[in-house]
Amino acid sequence: MALSPRRRILPIAVAATAVAALASLVLALGQTEEPLLVAGFCLLALVASALRSVHTERPVELVSVVLAAVYVVVGPAAAVVVAAVGSLAQARAPLIKRVFNSAQRILSAAAAAVVYAALDGPVGEEVFHRVPDAIIAVTAATFALLLVNALLLTMILGLERGHHAVAEFLRHVVRTTAVPLLGYGLLGLSMAVIWLGGLNIFAAFLILGPLVVARWALSQYAAERRAQSAALRAFIQLIEVKDLYTRGHSERVSEGVGLLGRQLGLSEDRQSALEHAGLLHDVGKVGVPTSIIQKPGRLDDSEMDAIRLHPARGVELIGNIPFLEEVKSAVLHHHEKYDGSGYPAGLSGVNIPYFARIIGIVDAFDCLTSTRSYRPARGVEETLAILEQDKYSHFDPHLVDAFVKVIRSDGWQAAEAVQPAPDASVQFSIDHDDLSLGNGGGASGSAAGPG
Repeated sequence: MALSPRRRILPIAVAATAVAALASLVLALGQTEEPLLVAGFCLLALVASALRSVHTERPVELVSVVLAAVYVVVGPAAAVVVAAVGSLAQARAPLIKRVFNSAQRILSAAAAAVVYAALDGPVGEEVFHRVPDAIIAVTAATFALLLVNALLLTMILGLERGHHAVAEFLRHVVRTTAVPLLGYGLLGLSMAVIWLGGLNIFAAFLILGPLVVARWALSQYAAERRAQSAALRAFIQLIEVKDLYTRGHSERVSEGVGLLGRQLGLSEDRQSALEHAGLLHDVGKVGVPTSIIQKPGRLDDSEMDAIRLHPARGVELIGNIPFLEEVKSAVLHHHEKYDGSGYPAGLSGVNIPYFARIIGIVDAFDCLTSTRSYRPARGVEETLAILEQDKYSHFDPHLVDAFVKVIRSDGWQAAEAVQPAPDASVQFSIDHDDLSLGNGGGASGSAAGPG
């Protein structure tokens, strides 16, 4: 398959970045003094690069603390050398990626060094007499490091994956890590002051030690959350074994609400809660008899009542799981309709919980783009048109607009390939899996299609 023009430029961009980094390193080596001291900081940078701190479940490198200390203790040129050595501690990756990672760290450190020198940042014991100047210079240098790092990564992401990946990077990485990294620069200044005050290498233990402990504690928490998510997904898969046509539905709804949540700019905690709610929205179906779930024809009133109980049963099932507390209302009300004709409470408009409104849209979307026993899957564009037609009646119009925008931008992997073909013996155009569409259970109106 032919590479896109963007992808063809990628190796050239990496090579140019590497050449610029090498030139910066050569210049820095010519201006670096005190080789033993620099070697000590290089060792610290290697350790710090291997031990990665965590902020909101994303890596933030401890090496930025070390670099900020190097500006003050040895001088800005030495920081470029230290960054180059620290970049050698990388995870296994393709050669082109490792080359770029090293180059972008060197260039980022070089930009920071230029800013620190331009502001006449104090070096050595001079810092004790010019503390305000040191704070300004270190903060500005750290900002320059972040800026150049972000620009280089943006360039590569744009060439490799397109502008959508760039937008995700800026929104969910740069925005969430910029302030902590600026704080890490000031920690580096503190380390430098303690170092120059007579503690030398022991200053690194005082400053980096607590950060490493925090990294371990947060990684343990993140591992626990991943284990909980894995257990929930296994549970959902067991439920969906009841019906081959809905297998993978909850996973796809979780993915879809995740896309919409990011489009809406939800915070990290809210995003995580929303994705859990999407995964668990149909968990109450574990209490619905398999004979009803798999029934090929229209449901009678008692069978429909059993289906309508699944949101309340879902809340009962997750009621004792503390970290899922905020998803209960979403599970309970994801079949409410914007015009108030849904269930279980007949809520309307913004009285429907926010997460429930989001899940209702994605639930309907995945239902229509998936094969059912009585019909093949609908196309993505056709389904988006149905959602837009049912704004105000079934769905929150603002959320529909946002969902349509993100699907047309990012695309959607429908489930048609993993589902069995429609059952030709089924004569009724109903959908008792997704009750957010139509009245009285099953799709009706624009969602039902031909009878």
